[in-house]
Amino acid sequence: QAEHTQIYPKAGWVEHDPLEIWDKTREVIDKALGGAIRPGELSAIGITNQRETTIVWDRTTGMPLHNAIVWNDTRTDEIARAVAARFRKGKDHLRAQTGLPIVPYFSATKLVWLLENVPGLRDAAEAGTALFGTVDTWLIWNLTGRTAHVTDVSNASRTLLMNVHSLQWEAKLLETFGVPAIMLPTIVPSSSASIGLCDGAAVPGLAGVHIAGILGDQQAATFGQVCFSPGQAKATYGTGAFIMMNTGERAVASTNGLLTTVGWQLGAGAKPVYCLEGGVAYAGSLVQWARDNLKMIQNAAQTESICRSVEDNGGVYVVPAFAGLFAPYWRSDARGVICGLTAFNTVAHVVRACVEASAYQVKDILDAMACDSHVRLHALRCDGGMTVNAFLMQFQADMLDVAVTVPAIAETTALGAAFAAGLAVGFYPDQATLTRQWVKAREWVPHMPRAQREFLASRWCMAIDRSLDWHQSPPAGRAESERLELVRSGSSSKALEWSGRPSAAAWAVRILAVVSIAAAGFISGRRLR
Repeated sequence: QAEHTQIYPKAGWVEHDPLEIWDKTREVIDKALGGAIRPGELSAIGITNQRETTIVWDRTTGMPLHNAIVWNDTRTDEIARAVAARFRKGKDHLRAQTGLPIVPYFSATKLVWLLENVPGLRDAAEAGTALFGTVDTWLIWNLTGRTAHVTDVSNASRTLLMNVHSLQWEAKLLETFGVPAIMLPTIVPSSSASIGLCDGAAVPGLAGVHIAGILGDQQAATFGQVCFSPGQAKATYGTGAFIMMNTGERAVASTNGLLTTVGWQLGAGAKPVYCLEGGVAYAGSLVQWARDNLKMIQNAAQTESICRSVEDNGGVYVVPAFAGLFAPYWRSDARGVICGLTAFNTVAHVVRACVEASAYQVKDILDAMACDSHVRLHALRCDGGMTVNAFLMQFQADMLDVAVTVPAIAETTALGAAFAAGLAVGFYPDQATLTRQWVKAREWVPHMPRAQREFLASRWCMAIDRSLDWHQSPPAGRAESERLELVRSGSSSKALEWSGRPSAAAWAVRILAVVSIAAAGFISGRRLR
């Protein structure tokens, strides 16, 4: 894997260089292939990528017409607000068709900005000479020698332009944003042997190899964790934390601030699998903040022993609402707080509170998922860098009151792409074979008494209350207040009864695309965890 440059032209603007992404992709492909895999040993490759990031390029020259606008770029906030203001339901107007709120996070508003601000782009788009795609589309275009302009259903479902029920670009959605249909890629299944063939001139080591799998990174991680049955869920703990639950062939409309998204489609004509998704902005990055800004620790590896050095958190809670609260609260007025400090407390208590915050935030999202899906969680499959912290994993199991497991293969995002590609070409005969491939490395089971768990959850919600209304924003309405009561109760039964409707806003995913290859044959253009 290899890092690429993060570009910040203005405050709140985040860009990537598409040519650098392509160069880094070829670099890591060459390194992965070098001597380890002989020609003919690759059955197929699969791609997993950073979702939502928006790229436009010239069909003839293949050159980008602007830097890629990244998922967390905020320049399109006014565009999103203006579109939402045209409808009675505001930013929730398109949820029925897309599963998403109208917010800057998704690709449509980024594409609108490019069409309005890049000289000549709209004319080129309407003439069919300018193309749009997310990172998967850009990579496949280049890998196939500029012949395949495609994306899969999981990535298309993050644009605000695809109907999640028909799995097609919808004319009314394109009209809403003023996007010419001719510039959009063809939507294909997530697993198919007919996506495209790699061109030897682009990457000699992949000449003639089928591209047979495409999955957005969180869907790929869910697939790599073999969460194939409704109710199965995974949590990825990295800089942020991302939770996805399989809801089967039913697109569950969230009333709890979650996103309804397409998980995957295995073959043309196959019924899609849907998921509910929620994201936490600050998980591992909160520990980094304690290290870099507060100088409380020297490295993240210290946190486990520090957490164990004290009996409990000493009554301290850290709410990392540095840029507001994301799912399931969606409160942009919230700001970070440290609550419950007394003269008794030490650095160890604050560090422990920082680690525990990730578990509380994941619990909040899973409580919301239980309410939306009416499915009770029986186990949580976890991956990502923070899973090396055994204290956190045990605390997560205790707060959820379910078993928490981590797999033997940690790179579940890349593994999911390989699984999708392997299924398409028969390398893996069926999903049952994939399930047998998944091996549990470690498991934590809950030991915490119920009364203690409910007390800690109630204190966490008190801390959430303290974080609100710091930044100018309308005060919490009834829906937000009821959601706080839902999470405060810690009760799945109460969660299943709750029916309030939240506000919605963009939540974030991470920003670093990397690429790797394994002997099973896949490419991973994904974020660095």
